[in-house]
Amino acid sequence: MKTVELAIVMPIYNEAANIENVAGEWLQELNRLGISFELLAVNDGSRDGTSEVLKKLAAQYPGIVVPIEKANAGHGLACRTGYSLAVARSADWTFQIDSDGQCDPQFFADFWKGREAVDCVFGVRKTRDDGFSRVLISAACRALTSLATGMDLKDLNVPYRMMRTPVLKEALLKIPDDFDMQNVALTLTLKRNAALRWKYVPIHFRDRQGGTNSINIRRILGMGWGLLVNLHRIKR
Repeated sequence: MKTVELAIVMPIYNEAANIENVAGEWLQELNRLGISFELLAVNDGSRDGTSEVLKKLAAQYPGIVVPIEKANAGHGLACRTGYSLAVARSADWTFQIDSDGQCDPQFFADFWKGREAVDCVFGVRKTRDDGFSRVLISAACRALTSLATGMDLKDLNVPYRMMRTPVLKEALLKIPDDFDMQNVALTLTLKRNAALRWKYVPIHFRDRQGGTNSINIRRILGMGWGLLVNLHRIKR
């Protein structure tokens, strides 16, 4: 297996309406930048025809779009599956985005530029189209985790993040495989490593391009409480 510069981890659940367009716009931008990459499309037990769309994309882009089928276990554990695969495939960098079209490829050139001087490049959602309630939830999560950890994790669960894969590999060793909010746990683990060099890129977060959001506010708040209760499980 040829090592690529970039492994893209994309957790997917019931995104048959979105995924072809989302993958297409990202492939176009990455090809424009001349990056060698593969898209690890982690299908988290979708029930709406997502599997068939991914098979079509894999046939259209062999060796680039790599569908991974798994039983439904939620967004965080789908991310973990993708992260672990990126590590196993020894990509130079691992980049995680979501599959609903909210992650705009136009900001990625700023991520890729100057990467050699840093270890982690994270987006910070300065503006958003997905509703004021989401803004409030993100702000509350930031405040609570800052209080609990003594660190400002900024946009702690942003699904627009790039890490050197060896750095990611080391961080995953400290996070239990079954930890629900893998994104947040990963941010915390990386920030605890004072030796890592960071870069933050302001991004705009679009509204969903189609499909239905499977995570409601009550569930998000429940997940946030679960995170705070289980923070002790993340190794230092």
